[in-house]
Amino acid sequence: MHGKKLYRSRTDRMLTGLCGGIAKYLNIDSTLVRLGFVILEFATAGLLIIGYFVAAIIVPKEPEAGASQDSSPKV
Repeated sequence: MHGKKLYRSRTDRMLTGLCGGIAKYLNIDSTLVRLGFVILEFATAGLLIIGYFVAAIIVPKEPEAGASQDSSPKV
């Protein structure tokens, strides 16, 4: 499976890099994702923040540049 993967961004980040990673995954501007989170935060009376931090824990960080995607040893 060589599809797109969701990662937290290492470079486009304010708190955890989650919005930057979502923006990169969806190929849109990260400001739009952040604005959407703020609007949804008000719409859900603050409950979205729990989901944000749960997702920030679950979604892995973007691999460092030059690091191999596959962690299995080559034989």
